[in-house]
Amino acid sequence: MELPKFILGDNTDYPDAIFVIHTEFPRFIINLENDEVEWFEEFDQQDQKELETEAENYIREATEFYDREVARYDQD
Repeated sequence: MELPKFILGDNTDYPDAIFVIHTEFPRFIINLENDEVEWFEEFDQQDQKELETEAENYIREATEFYDREVARYDQD
């Protein structure tokens, strides 16, 4: 079974948080409430530079995924 690229996460200890988990490299969890990102990977300096330019794209994709999922829930 292949995991989806994004997964919604929930935790009652963080009732206002909106977690989206990115399962592909570079793996991370983002809290869309405050755009805080926790990376699961360790990066060298070269990777760090590339990541800085791509981070906005990852946040945008996670936000678009969340918006699409919420819209689907609202349709049901």
